Amino acid sequence: MSISHYSYKYGHGSKEFSLESDRVIKEVTVAKMPLLEDVKAAILDAVYHPIGSAPINELVKPGQKIAFICNDPTRVANSFVFMPILVNEMNKLGIKDEDMHIVFALGTHRNMTHEEMVEAVGAEVAGRLKMYNSDAKVSEDFEYFGDTSRGTPVWLNKHICHVDHVIMTGTIVHHYFSGYGGGRKAILPGVAAMETVRVNHSFMLDPNAGLGKTVGNPVYEDQMEGVAMFAKNHSVFLFNAILNAQHEFLKIFAGDYVKAHQEACKFVDQVYGVEIPQAADLVIASCGGYPKDINVYQLQKTMDNAWCAVREGGVVIIIGECEEGSGSKVLEETCKRLGTADAIKADLEKHFEIGANKAFAVTRLTKKAKFILVSSLDKELAHDMLFEAVPTVEEALAEALQAGKVKKYVTDFANPIVAKVPNTLVTPHLGASTEESEENCAVMAVKEVRDFLENGNITHSVNYPDCNVGTKIDGDRITILHRNVPNMIGQFTTLLAQENQNIALMTNKSKKEYAYTVIDVDGSVSDEVASK
Repeated sequence: MSISHYSYKYGHGSKEFSLESDRVIKEVTVAKMPLLEDVKAAILDAVYHPIGSAPINELVKPGQKIAFICNDPTRVANSFVFMPILVNEMNKLGIKDEDMHIVFALGTHRNMTHEEMVEAVGAEVAGRLKMYNSDAKVSEDFEYFGDTSRGTPVWLNKHICHVDHVIMTGTIVHHYFSGYGGGRKAILPGVAAMETVRVNHSFMLDPNAGLGKTVGNPVYEDQMEGVAMFAKNHSVFLFNAILNAQHEFLKIFAGDYVKAHQEACKFVDQVYGVEIPQAADLVIASCGGYPKDINVYQLQKTMDNAWCAVREGGVVIIIGECEEGSGSKVLEETCKRLGTADAIKADLEKHFEIGANKAFAVTRLTKKAKFILVSSLDKELAHDMLFEAVPTVEEALAEALQAGKVKKYVTDFANPIVAKVPNTLVTPHLGASTEESEENCAVMAVKEVRDFLENGNITHSVNYPDCNVGTKIDGDRITILHRNVPNMIGQFTTLLAQENQNIALMTNKSKKEYAYTVIDVDGSVSDEVASK
């Protein structure tokens, strides 16, 4: 009998657990795809050789005005990497800094702080361009473009309405009811008014609304129609990146917001689409850490993916910290007031409300399987949302054992709670004591230390996260070990901007209270900047 050990992302750190190898049907991971070797070159190639559109230099003319739409903190986009490159390129095409601004696509999420804006796009860009939150609740900030054929009133943020070009930026992953993220979503719901989002999202109750589906999906089609009403008299240019699970760049898609997005979605299916051999009795899934597990509102998307892999009557364990709780008071109140998925759906059909829709999205999944969250979420609040919350994976497995959903749990790292649960088998951890394993460990240690010293890559560290950014060819590579606290990236980029250094690649990983940042620059960093 062999034991497999796992480390899954959780908030700014990770959760470790072990399972009997023979009982694991499949470990589902993102497909290994080659990284972009030169991100800056790929960005420029995408905008000068776009899909279904004229090159950016044929669209943008000196003296024109440009609005960039950028993601909020709930969406990982690495905007701090591509925004300096795009802004500088606009300067070369004759666009002044004062004629460009950024609108953050909040949808119905909370407003961003100034510090969060700086961290999102980098200190250099934040210091040069005006930045705005698109607050869906401030009705005077929106302009009307008519109703879609499904009755959605299209109200869009005024800051994208009076410019010559709107450049929609962001990343693309699957979305549980609108098919895919990215593309038109930067505008609707990204910079749309509350009523626009409310009516559009009401179509999620339609059985044709679903993950990875566009044709016949009423949510997607309504969004496309609404954006088309705006694009009829406005220049809209798409810039979307596809990242891997480590937030590294795989590919850039730019151009026509319809055609480029369609091509990008095909690639997303290759990266994130995985076939499973059979539905499992037990599914263990991580949201991918912060910000994807910032609250239940965001964590629910992982619940949807895991739901696809579990059998009827099975168990799903979701690893997600939820440091901001549920993320919606309406979500909490709806679950507590109505209590069941059927009651919530019936209420939504009478009057659809943002936040209440998440209550349905969460609770409807519990009709198929038992959901246990490994989370810091309040236990009573979790119970109101029809799932359990425990602090460790082992305790989640103990819950599954006691409920009769899991027959046996074998581990060599049992905590006192799990060790006392019937049908738990604890084995001594002796594998590292053999002669062969000691020799293999020594060889591995030498290779990993050498890789860190030569390339800055971290593997199997106790206190720091794994981080592999390959080999640096040109320019300097800066590696920084630091505390996992807000605004560190902003400070790093500010120092480099003061020296006019162009960032070719930036990766930031965290593990509990520690973080590690790797920055590749095109030139050489002075001793003065390095010492800071």
